Amino acid sequence: MSETLARLEATIAQRLTASPEESYVAKLHAKGLAKIAQKLGEEATETVIAALAGDEAELVGEAADLLFHLMVLLAEKGVPLGAVFTELERREGTSGIDEKASRSE
Repeated sequence: MSETLARLEATIAQRLTASPEESYVAKLHAKGLAKIAQKLGEEATETVIAALAGDEAELVGEAADLLFHLMVLLAEKGVPLGAVFTELERREGTSGIDEKASRSE
C-alpha cells in the first residue's frame, strides 16, 4: 500500500472521532453509513461522467474524490484498506472472467 494511502487512512481514522464542525469526515460519520454510501455513489457517477466527457485533470480529480470516499466508507465499516489490497493480490493472475465465475459457484 502506498505511503500516501496509508497516511490518508490514518487521517480518516482520526477524523472519525473529531467534531463534525471541524471535519468533513466527522460530518459524514455523524450522518451515518447510508449518507457515506450515497456520497460514494455520487462520486462514482461524477467519475464516470468525467471519464466520458471531461479532460484528464477532471478525471484525476474525480477519481481522487472517489477513492477518498471509498476509504471513508471502509473506515466507517472498520475494514482496513490493507484487506482490499490483500484481496486484489489474491486475485492477481486470475482472469477476470474466471474470478467472477468463481463468485457465483
